[in-house]
Amino acid sequence: MLQGFKEFILKGNVIDLAVAVVIGAAFSKVINAVVENVLMPFISGLVKAPDFDQFGVVMLNGNAIQFGVLLTAIVNFLLIAAAVYFVIILPMNAMIERRNRRLGITPKDEEVPEDVALLSEIRDLLAAQRGGAAGTVTGTDPRL
Repeated sequence: MLQGFKEFILKGNVIDLAVAVVIGAAFSKVINAVVENVLMPFISGLVKAPDFDQFGVVMLNGNAIQFGVLLTAIVNFLLIAAAVYFVIILPMNAMIERRNRRLGITPKDEEVPEDVALLSEIRDLLAAQRGGAAGTVTGTDPRL
């Protein structure tokens, strides 16, 4: 029983997952710092409010329905997504592209699935039998 547990723990994917969780937790502090200290103050300056929590409060039988809290959460999510994209993804993609150019690695042409290639061939044959050009039917997917 303990041998099976030891094998499970020492598998590469478990270690990789643990490292990813630790790095993700550490990096979330960077993203939160960008959002809380750069982006949110900028938006607060534009709308003259620190958040949208008091926006759209509706009272229903003594209960406050706070649409602004939802709006604040949505804005925070979008800001975090934008920060991740512009701080991590975009620079990483540019770095990978530069490295690939330096190493002479070219992106492989996207392989057409066999079923799509067969359907395209059938489409072309049918179009040739009718005397028309392939893919001229309005509203059809040009890959078919």
